[in-house]
Amino acid sequence: MSEKNKNTNFTPKPPQKPNFQLWLIVAAVLVLLGLTWIQQRGSVIDITQKRFEDMYLAGDVAKVVIVRNMNRVDVTLKPAALQNAKYKSELESNSTFFNPEGPHYALQVTTSDKFQADFQALEEKMPTDSEKIGFSVTNEENWSSYFGSFGFMILLFVLFWFLMRRMAGTGGPGGQIFNVGKSKAQLFDAENKVKITFDNVAGLDEAKEEIQEIVEFLKNPSKFTKLGGKIPKGALLVGPPGTGKTLLAKAVAGEAGVPFFTLSGSDFVEMFVGVGAARVRDLFKQAKEKAPCIIFIDEIDAIGRSRGKGQMPGANDERENTLNSLLVEMDGFGTDSGVIVLAATNRPDVLDSALLRPGRFDRQISIDKPDIVGREAIFKVHLKPIKIKEEVDPKKLAAQTPGFAGAEIANVCNEAALIAARRNKEAVDMQDFQDAIDRVIGGLEKKNKIISPEEKKIVAYHEAGHAVAGWFLEHADPLVKVSIVPRGVAALGYAQYLPKEQFLYQTEQLVDEMCMTLAGRAAEEIIFGKISTGALSDLERITKMAYSMVSVYGMNDKLGNISFYDSKSDEYKITKPYSEATAEMIDQEVSKLVQFAYTRVLDLLKKRKSELETLAKELLEKEILFQADLERLIGKRPFDKETTYQAFTNKKEGSPAGKKAKNLVPEEKEAEKEETPPHTEEKIST
Repeated sequence: MSEKNKNTNFTPKPPQKPNFQLWLIVAAVLVLLGLTWIQQRGSVIDITQKRFEDMYLAGDVAKVVIVRNMNRVDVTLKPAALQNAKYKSELESNSTFFNPEGPHYALQVTTSDKFQADFQALEEKMPTDSEKIGFSVTNEENWSSYFGSFGFMILLFVLFWFLMRRMAGTGGPGGQIFNVGKSKAQLFDAENKVKITFDNVAGLDEAKEEIQEIVEFLKNPSKFTKLGGKIPKGALLVGPPGTGKTLLAKAVAGEAGVPFFTLSGSDFVEMFVGVGAARVRDLFKQAKEKAPCIIFIDEIDAIGRSRGKGQMPGANDERENTLNSLLVEMDGFGTDSGVIVLAATNRPDVLDSALLRPGRFDRQISIDKPDIVGREAIFKVHLKPIKIKEEVDPKKLAAQTPGFAGAEIANVCNEAALIAARRNKEAVDMQDFQDAIDRVIGGLEKKNKIISPEEKKIVAYHEAGHAVAGWFLEHADPLVKVSIVPRGVAALGYAQYLPKEQFLYQTEQLVDEMCMTLAGRAAEEIIFGKISTGALSDLERITKMAYSMVSVYGMNDKLGNISFYDSKSDEYKITKPYSEATAEMIDQEVSKLVQFAYTRVLDLLKKRKSELETLAKELLEKEILFQADLERLIGKRPFDKETTYQAFTNKKEGSPAGKKAKNLVPEEKEAEKEETPPHTEEKIST
């Protein structure tokens, strides 16, 4: 890379020169109107027919001009008459623009022909020895007449010119009409540098390491080029929504010290043909002029979708042209320009394979939802600007929010601060964070929702069934909280679980999960002898889980080790990859699996009916129960296993990995029974 490209000191942009064009146009129009008015009126005084006759008979008139097209008579006095006091004072006091050459007076007439007849009669009254001056006839052709004839057209042209100048810029509705092919990218450089750095990004250590290498390459390219390495041309950030892809790009902008262009994929999309490709070319043209630099395209799937799949011919020519232009600019002839392209998407499956190949995006950086260690780091970042009490522990908050992305954690911290402010507290405590987590998981608490005692009893036994089944099933997730307080749109109650943070699930674990999910309906059948519509979300979940076990994960003896899942399938595909006989077999096996899980949990709850009754009555009284309450009411969980949170805490504190919860201090033990990690929740809905 050249010495020019190594220099990261930017020359400030020259100050913008003031645009005087608009003001010059306004001033010219005002001057034109003023001159027209002066020329039209000047020092001329309107007089009547009688006064004109008196002036003429007195011999004071030197010239009479009939302006035919204006139906006006201009009267000019003799120089001697101008010295007369009655004329002189009148004319000089009328206007500062007194013109001795005249005209001095004006007479409005009905028609020029009638005035000529009257004037001839007036001349006959003059003495025979007096001088008869006669009259002349003319049509007025001055600035006032021109402006009166063409003024509207002139103003219309000026207004049209002014609007076109405005529309050619970037501001205002309808902008970019004449500048439509220009890139909409926002530039961050030395003048408007981004304040976010890698210190503001937590829980993404692996992704930060990959990105930091690109930043270091831009800052010190010789470190890599001396060994023969080349700068990566692009990096694709892939991950679910809210995991911090855009935040990481902002941190790159703050850390890199080179010009940073940012825009979204939709900025290339326009109703005009060829605009997207033109904007891509203009973007890379600007970037090459400021190289080395970085281009960040957020939501690149808006223009990077696979070409020619499931679409009518010619239906996506404009989008495909934009993508083709992007492909050529990233890796075509003469593209060795020191421009790095960062892109982000949460839908990598729809991207075109030509866009993903090395040479365009050399690296695909996966940004997943953070684990318990990452969540603790994210909580520490978001807790900095919040005034909290000493009891607030990021470890406990991280354990109680499994499956949360960075955006959800930021929302929890903000909600906790708002709840504390609503309660007029001076600092945010753990109870505020607990309420905020419930708010994010279950929705807004409906304190005034009217529920009949019968419905409330059904909800209590439903949620108690979930809690008891999860407590006595070995592979089920340990419960942290169960509530029958209505939340959200249709949720009348919910139970929160803290499952292990794992990526592989065995058949026994999935079956226990199904049993626990069906426990709410099973409890209703045992206690009331009939079922309700409250298990809607439960049934939806176990149906998807059962079909996945049978047709995706190959966990069925009859179908064998077969998966009908195609990760690269076309999203518009409507045909099934199996016959009708196989489809019927899948339906039968799914039905058997669900029935087996339901029968199993039904037998479990019949054996634990006393515990079910105890828990439901306590729920009706207190409405919210925690894990410690379950231990007090129905005894300890019969499976003595170290939770993920306990293992995490032991590791952080340097204690032996095999340390059991029973060896902890009682206060710590109670807190950690309520916290373990991805969270699931069971809702009873109407």
